[in-house]
Amino acid sequence: MSRRGLLAVCLLLLASCKRNPPADADAGTDAGVAATAVGADAGALAEVLPDAGGSASVKRPDDAVAEVRPLAVCDARGGEPLDAARDYYDAAHYAEALSCAAQAAALEPDLAAAHAERGAALAALNREPEAQLAYARALAIDPGDADALLGAAHLYAVQLPSTRERDELGALYAERGLSQPSTPPELVPSLALVAAMAFNDLGQADQALDRAAIVLAREPGNHEAKYEKALALFELCRFREAKAAFASLLKDKERAAHAHQHLGLLLEREGQWARADEHFQKARALEPGDFPPPPLPSPDEFKAQLTRALADLPADMRRDLEGVPVAAEEIPSEDDLLANQPPLSPTILGLFRGPSLQEPCDGSETPCRSVALYRRNLARAVRTPEELREQIRVTLLHEIGHLRGEDDEELAARGLE
Repeated sequence: MSRRGLLAVCLLLLASCKRNPPADADAGTDAGVAATAVGADAGALAEVLPDAGGSASVKRPDDAVAEVRPLAVCDARGGEPLDAARDYYDAAHYAEALSCAAQAAALEPDLAAAHAERGAALAALNREPEAQLAYARALAIDPGDADALLGAAHLYAVQLPSTRERDELGALYAERGLSQPSTPPELVPSLALVAAMAFNDLGQADQALDRAAIVLAREPGNHEAKYEKALALFELCRFREAKAAFASLLKDKERAAHAHQHLGLLLEREGQWARADEHFQKARALEPGDFPPPPLPSPDEFKAQLTRALADLPADMRRDLEGVPVAAEEIPSEDDLLANQPPLSPTILGLFRGPSLQEPCDGSETPCRSVALYRRNLARAVRTPEELREQIRVTLLHEIGHLRGEDDEELAARGLE
């Protein structure tokens, strides 16, 4: 199970809040519900699929033939379609929820809540591109709609595979929801939790810790918020607090593997290698897909790989590294991590120390510039020896970028995050 899989917990605490999409929802229409809604907007009430023979089809502008699979008629049970959509969603009947939300949107195209509910149902049915459009429409109509902000934040920061852009977008939506005076109080913990997840993924642990605190102040037993808090404490190098926080999650079945892994990292920092390995093995046994055995070379092999990577650099980079020692180290020292504020992550793969080439040395250290690559962190970041060799190369390029004066944002924009 990926971290995102285990983090995708229920965001809905009351019936009016957004719900977390299921891991595997059935996108089919209930067989007992009738065919198509009459007179409704085709974009909201039908989906167009490749022609499969025997089905009604419509012509697209480019003359391509496509199958139309109409949504079921919304059975609102005597109530309003939007209310019915919410009820169906709460009952995990996502296809019916989509039908009723689509009818509500067709009847009132400028109703942001209807499009937000469509987004929730589409996301639950793992139809993410359509969900993105539904949330975009809701927020174009009403940029402050709290349900749409929460749904969009969850979609980008939790449900979709993690990228910097998605995490940033998820954080922006969640933060906007938290800042709206009109946001219902019952949505605040869910918005804060998604913000904490996004900020942790973005490496902004101080903000993640603040948002996790908002959740825990209202819901002290929220295990997901406890995990985000533990992770933020670890990233902020508050190791004693992080150790206690992860230890408290060992009996939580959904988070035990990640708790064991982080306890291993913390014990490793204390030099307790055998105990650390016990926790790594427990994490691997619980979640082998997340924590495969790292392709850890011996110290001598790692140094040899680093030497080869240096030799393969372009000539201009080798010139820039003249007089700059490049060392193979096990893990980052606490002094190095705490030399920055906020601290550097304990899982960094490499580090450039000192001023850039454009700045003078202050004379306090000789040499004043150096680079370190961390054997254990690099091995845990990959799955194969081939990937390790490539990651060594990329990490070197990243640190040379710092040597040349580039910051992390510039390096990320060049694909060297």
